[in-house]
Amino acid sequence: MLNRRQLLKSTAAGVACLAVPSLPILAQEKGTAFALPKLPYAYDALEPSIDAMTMEIHHSKHHNAYTSKLNEAVAGSSLEGKSIENILAGISGQPAGVRNNGGGFFNHNLFWKVIGPNGGGAPTGDLADAINRYFGSFDQFKEQFSNAAATRFGSGWAWLVKKSDGSLVVSSTPNQDNPLMDVADVKGSPILAIDVWEHAYYLKYQNRRPDYIAAFWNVINWHEVSHRLKS
Repeated sequence: MLNRRQLLKSTAAGVACLAVPSLPILAQEKGTAFALPKLPYAYDALEPSIDAMTMEIHHSKHHNAYTSKLNEAVAGSSLEGKSIENILAGISGQPAGVRNNGGGFFNHNLFWKVIGPNGGGAPTGDLADAINRYFGSFDQFKEQFSNAAATRFGSGWAWLVKKSDGSLVVSSTPNQDNPLMDVADVKGSPILAIDVWEHAYYLKYQNRRPDYIAAFWNVINWHEVSHRLKS
């Protein structure tokens, strides 16, 4: 029987043989309510912080699967044609397939946007001011966010959330849950996210989640996070 590391490497080898140009066809398949977005950068653009093979598998396999399964889950139901945000807002009344795949679809859409090849450093302007106001300093925010990501048991996400009163808080959620869901302990609009499922880092970092979290700070797209704070 293959161990986890061997299995992931085997999967990586198989993905390397796939024709990536077929992805836009999948994303634009006629009749689908939700589409797999194209990445705004190449799979190797985040090297060395996040390796190309992880990015390719994460996007073309995992995110693609969430997208396809979400479309299957809502087909022919009252959810068909609704926005993902509206679906998530009432997720407590929906089956697990909608919750898991709807969350996976939305979460990854956000994740790809808040990271990028010219990221890292520290935020500026209104975002920096807000972080200082609600966390004391950028270093204190960074420590709190990293701790939320590192201590999330099992699979899940850590978030920087803008609450309805405009305040900023750090939270984490299990599995593919997120702060837009009515089941979330902390509700609001997520403006920064880190995926701490093993598929997001295991090929490069194995079980060293803290190393992956440290590398994440090198690729944060603070311009996008700032935009989400204001919107």
